[in-house]
Amino acid sequence: MSEELPSRDQALELLRENGCSAKVIEHCEAVAKLAMEIAEACRERGLRVDLQLVEVGALLHDIGRSKTHTVHHAVAGAEIAEASGLPEPVVSIIKRHVGGGITESEAEKFGWPKDVYVPVTLEEKIVSYADKLIENSRRAPIEVAIDKLVKERKSDAAERVRRLHAEIVELAGESL
Repeated sequence: MSEELPSRDQALELLRENGCSAKVIEHCEAVAKLAMEIAEACRERGLRVDLQLVEVGALLHDIGRSKTHTVHHAVAGAEIAEASGLPEPVVSIIKRHVGGGITESEAEKFGWPKDVYVPVTLEEKIVSYADKLIENSRRAPIEVAIDKLVKERKSDAAERVRRLHAEIVELAGESL
């Protein structure tokens, strides 16, 4: 596995090479744009955040949608990222971005390999949060993502997204 992050263009090429649709790529670009705004806001408030990692991680977060459009795209994407030789921090962003994080018991029910599927680093949290604010390729209020999870009877995930929202607003400021 390489320690070097791919460029923006290389990340976009990786999405295309793996068969991601134009719609998925458009979504990833919108998430990356918003994630960069959040990362910049965090940096302006004195937080250390790897901007290149946020951008590349956000661009590649849905690479697993080339294989499935279910929640399992997180694991499929991590496998693609590992096979492509991407650095571990990018693999972790991909694996940990869904639903504000997937708990150990949820991962077990899904039959996923034993691992951590909840965002841990600031970069992972920023990408996961930005993804919740982008509906297709447009920005939407966080309540849209939360309401959708509640309607799908995923109240634990809705609560994780609420907590992630509160944490990011605290870190980045209300202006987002």
